[in-house]
Amino acid sequence: MREDGGHGESAMHGEEGGGGGDSGEGGGEDMRTSTSMHMHMHTDTVVLGSHPATSEDDLFNRRSSCSGRGSHYNYSEHMHSGSQILSPQSSPCNMSPWHQFPSTYAASPWSHASSAAAAPYFYQEQGGNAGTSLIGSLVREEGHIYSLAASGELLYTGSDSKNIRVWKNQKEFSGFKSSSGLVKAIVIASDRIFTGHQDGKIRVWKVSPKNPSVHKRSGSLPTLKDYLKSSIKPSNYVEVRRRRTALWLKHYDAISCLSLSEDQGLLYSGSWDKTFKVWRISDSRCLESVVAHDDAVNSVVAGFDGLVFTGSADGTVKAWRRELQGKGTKHAHSQTLLKQDSAVTALAISAAASVVYCGSSDGLVNFWEWEGQLTYGGALRGHNQAVLCLAAAGSLMLSGSADKTICVWRREGAGVHSCISVLSGHTGPVKCLAIDNDIEEAQNAGGHDWMVYSGSLDKSVKIWRVSDQPPEPLLRGPQNVPLGPEDDFEYDS
Repeated sequence: MREDGGHGESAMHGEEGGGGGDSGEGGGEDMRTSTSMHMHMHTDTVVLGSHPATSEDDLFNRRSSCSGRGSHYNYSEHMHSGSQILSPQSSPCNMSPWHQFPSTYAASPWSHASSAAAAPYFYQEQGGNAGTSLIGSLVREEGHIYSLAASGELLYTGSDSKNIRVWKNQKEFSGFKSSSGLVKAIVIASDRIFTGHQDGKIRVWKVSPKNPSVHKRSGSLPTLKDYLKSSIKPSNYVEVRRRRTALWLKHYDAISCLSLSEDQGLLYSGSWDKTFKVWRISDSRCLESVVAHDDAVNSVVAGFDGLVFTGSADGTVKAWRRELQGKGTKHAHSQTLLKQDSAVTALAISAAASVVYCGSSDGLVNFWEWEGQLTYGGALRGHNQAVLCLAAAGSLMLSGSADKTICVWRREGAGVHSCISVLSGHTGPVKCLAIDNDIEEAQNAGGHDWMVYSGSLDKSVKIWRVSDQPPEPLLRGPQNVPLGPEDDFEYDS
């Protein structure tokens, strides 16, 4: 598998633009095929059986974990040799004292239609502490939930309908409509909301100062003014496919992810067009476009120490170093952290400990720790289907999966993680997670409770109270779990 060491195209074009409407060509392809024996997977994939899928369900197969593997196995010397190799039945998901579902290794959840929704779990830790529990569910029968963003008392949800819903105190507060159906990413920057869509556009919304329940469209990225000005110069066009060109400042395929660098005032967008782009929030200008991978970019996150991380369907995780050049930026490829057969589906940063987490279609979560340089820390096995989303806050990292569960991992220090809870209740794959930054002091041993939101392809959002305090030691899941000989990947230590 070829490593793309190129830095892509970097440009400083455009002027200060006003609002502007939709611009440029439409979005990406809905289905892709490959002549390779490996099946490919975008981040929206779920591991499949006979479950029907519409064109906007995004159930794409790109390097699926069900594809065959070679016999070569590169065992990591960074794994803890004293740990026991687990069978699928002994994963934290199944070893959890609360987990009662039969293993999805025995029967795929997509092989038959569920006759009734499974009852959610309510966790009650010993000693009278409420601990981790399900607070409530938000259900509106209008589409699968693909994106979430929490800001104070408000929760924004995006689906494959044309609506973005706003919730407050577990009730619908307001909503606004997009001309594009599938809302794949949502981020909030002060008074503006950015949404990424299947049609390759980033739409910008503002909250009305007179009525906080009213959201008005203020433009899109790139702005119409910048788009028209750039379209005049032939040098602004780049080849995107055979016999097809497009403007460098616009994504020509679906937006898969968005990330904010608030201290730098920058917005990052990743796309199935294999690039990530850098936008200056203050004037909505595209500062740079980087051809980052050989396949779809499934996740981009702005990290620590001037680093930006990207994960792709090509099985790689790359680190890019941001350099400010005048009024623009230049991102240079710094390091390839991971190369594997399975698609990288999600990334998350723990700001508290400078840790990078990577979820993959093989059900693993790999992580790297920063101590002046990035060092591989190990792999966490908590799911028996693809990891579709990650979120981190404080000492916790949460992973959501196509197996319908959410694993709650607690970082113990020195690279050790423990699975302290498994949240079950969704009847479809868990597609997105959000953690409220507002924390409360827990009543047990000075811990903290977090408000966690999970969105699923079962069309519901669940609200959880998650404690960072572990259950009784004898009930805790295993800690760092070594890989078995069936896993084949390379990493950069």
